[in-house]
Amino acid sequence: MRKQLLLPFLVFLCVESYSQIIFEKGYFINESDQKVECLIKNIDWLENPTEFKYKLSQNDTVQTATIQMVKEFGIDNFSKYIRTKTNIDRSSDMTDQLSSERNPTFQVELLFLKVLIEGEASLYQYIDGNLTRFFFKLNDSEIAQLVYKKFLIADRVSINNSFKQELFQKLNCGNMVLRDFENLRYSAGDLEKLFKKYNECRGAKYINFKTKQQKDLVNLTLRPGLNYSSLEIQTSTSDVTDTDFGNELGVRFGIEAEYFLPFNKNKWSLIIEPTYQYFKSEKSKETSGVSGGMLTSIVDYKSIELPVGIRYYSYLNDKSKLFANISYVFDFSIDSSIKFLRSDNSTLSEFEINSRRCLALGLGYKYTDRYSVEFRYYTNRNILDDYLYWNSDYRTISVTIGYSLF
Repeated sequence: MRKQLLLPFLVFLCVESYSQIIFEKGYFINESDQKVECLIKNIDWLENPTEFKYKLSQNDTVQTATIQMVKEFGIDNFSKYIRTKTNIDRSSDMTDQLSSERNPTFQVELLFLKVLIEGEASLYQYIDGNLTRFFFKLNDSEIAQLVYKKFLIADRVSINNSFKQELFQKLNCGNMVLRDFENLRYSAGDLEKLFKKYNECRGAKYINFKTKQQKDLVNLTLRPGLNYSSLEIQTSTSDVTDTDFGNELGVRFGIEAEYFLPFNKNKWSLIIEPTYQYFKSEKSKETSGVSGGMLTSIVDYKSIELPVGIRYYSYLNDKSKLFANISYVFDFSIDSSIKFLRSDNSTLSEFEINSRRCLALGLGYKYTDRYSVEFRYYTNRNILDDYLYWNSDYRTISVTIGYSLF
């Protein structure tokens, strides 16, 4: 079974390796100040790039443009980056790496800054690993970093929030109050709101690039399907009650909430899917180990599963995409038990089911962001976790269809 499980994932990796590379309409400005219309590979960078791939036409060869070659580049209706040589403070925000120096330690670097707001007052962002810095420009002034720095005073963390004072001095328009700046956080959301408010106060035209690329980040999907499950139980004290309940087909029903991570073209998402499932089976065998010579084993297992995981999409075209996910599955049993009955229907023993957690690996296909189908494999789990001398092996393979409500 485990070897067979590897096959669909290997197929997915192969398809991902050869799947369509999406180049979108864009442009760049070279060192000679020439604007070059082209197609740019849009990978929706989480961190600010130092280069990008482009083609001059759909059938042209792929070329690489580096930060030394390009002053500016953009992808139509999505994003824009500008090159600048500026001071940046790379002091760590990690508590165990803080210094006692309050002032930023600037160094001059050549950077591609991501444009968040472009107008009379412009806002830019730079991300490199755990480092996030914001920059701004007012009219024709030089681009400068907004200073935010954590530092230590007598082994206590303090913060240099001088970016608030600087913005209060330079972006304090008529309808703005001190509270707009005092409560300001060093975050894209707060700073974007402030820069939008200033530009609107000034009656200046501006572009909000986040709005231009905003997509629905949450999906809610109904996911009915079928489970093909098997169960074996054993005890170390006697083999009389050892039972193979065989394979059973059961219905499952889940509701999946999916949150798309806002980078890499929505290829990554977090998923959680409360799911009802059940397994029922009855087996009888002749044995001299119980009075009456016949033992009947009955399992009635119902539970709410709660898979929590991460999903990756591979786009085939504008309407179709493959996906793979891995989930950690919590399981909450509902009035579930395993009973052993003698031939006269008297109870030999009865055990309450309490399941361990397991992993689930899924591979699926989605069409028009509305319809989906998924094959999912669950690793074996012990559903008799509360009993020291008992062990069980519960396995499931499921096929699920999905309909996204939004």
